[in-house]
Amino acid sequence: MRIVNICIVISLILAFGCKNNESANNGKPTKDAAFIKKMAKAVAENSDSIGLRFNYVDALDSVGDYNTAISQMDSLILKEKGNYGLWFKLGKIYEHAGDTAKAIASYQTALKIYRAPDGLLAVINLFAETKNAAALTLCDELDDLRMGREYDSYTNFFRGVYYSRTGKRQQAVGYFDKSIVSNYTFIDAYMEKGFTYFDDKKFDEAIAVFLKVAAINSTYADAYYWQGKCFEAKANKPKALELYQQALALDKTLQQAADAIKRLK
Repeated sequence: MRIVNICIVISLILAFGCKNNESANNGKPTKDAAFIKKMAKAVAENSDSIGLRFNYVDALDSVGDYNTAISQMDSLILKEKGNYGLWFKLGKIYEHAGDTAKAIASYQTALKIYRAPDGLLAVINLFAETKNAAALTLCDELDDLRMGREYDSYTNFFRGVYYSRTGKRQQAVGYFDKSIVSNYTFIDAYMEKGFTYFDDKKFDEAIAVFLKVAAINSTYADAYYWQGKCFEAKANKPKALELYQQALALDKTLQQAADAIKRLK
């Protein structure tokens, strides 16, 4: 349970939607099937309605029907190739579908049309995660726009992610600290800092960070799960088990905690 949901991170300060990368029940019909079918019919009858098409794309995206959603976006882009919003939305769908290369290409096309902060953050995120140093250059570009403390927090966060992914953990921690200074309640920055300490086997330091996360949000299951991992690494199995149980009580879907409990009992 270690993946930070950057989509949620960005949506805290930007007016665009995001979702977890979940499929439509492994391809099985869901309770949304009837709604999707109804929307498909409405789009067929009103193909010129951009708003309706966007709602249909959002619905398809939400159930993991990425191919159909992408097809709809391609159709819209054919009519408006210079529309920043269409290319940006296509990038989000590719990102949800797990096609990082096409997501980056779509965001970069959007940015050629308009250098919007949301587009910069979206591509910075993917560059940082894929160890592309272009993330740092774009962070500098966004900082030069002087958007304020929240944006400063995110650019420093992404710098930290880049350095963490490239193994430069001391630099990563420094940028996570800078991010936290700009936004004291930025949980993802704390979590990434904690992960960095964990990777360096600095378990006491990691525990201290995850404790801060729990103080900020006492119902955040990952804060307890990762404390449990630290205590397990320190061979304190009773304390680890207690924390895994606490994490699972807060999030019944946290399979890693359930597996850890089974392993330690």
